[in-house]
Amino acid sequence: MGAFHRDRRSKHLVATFTGFEADLLRSLASQLVELLHHEAAVPDDRDPLEALLDFGGPTSAPEDPVLARLFPTAYTDDEEAASDFRRFTENTLRDGKARAASAIIDGLEEGGLPDELEEDDALVIDVELAEPDAQLWLRSFTDLRLALAVRLGVEDDDEEYWASLPDDDPRARAHDVYDWVGGLQETLVHALTH
Repeated sequence: MGAFHRDRRSKHLVATFTGFEADLLRSLASQLVELLHHEAAVPDDRDPLEALLDFGGPTSAPEDPVLARLFPTAYTDDEEAASDFRRFTENTLRDGKARAASAIIDGLEEGGLPDELEEDDALVIDVELAEPDAQLWLRSFTDLRLALAVRLGVEDDDEEYWASLPDDDPRARAHDVYDWVGGLQETLVHALTH
């Protein structure tokens, strides 16, 4: 379950998730949204025109390592340029990443995922995405994998280390989730391009 493919009739991208898979994916996306807004750059309860014309965003890199990876410093050799770039772009980038993660939550709930999942529930969630929504999911899968990689300390060519962990090690299970999201991402890319 959980693999995306293109429906021949509707041309939409579809996937079927178990209730557990859908709930896990919703939880990951919800945590990402919360993280993006927790260390919020600037609260945006202003008039929309005022907000559009205000470039008073953050000027320094986020303290959280995941956010620092999601919003890297643009100019490592010019602190003033990096500060200006961040001030003009980070709020918009945060909003875009939060919207993409929210698209996952919305898609799963539209597919029938209830607010609370019963432990013994044999629920199956069918998700059907038009291409613009599929692109949002794809972007969010990238963000989720980056977040998980940072939290777990995943590095290039460390597959042997992860394979050596016992199955009951919580890090091994978390890495399995990282791999699972990567698998979803791969099937979605394939479905979008074929």
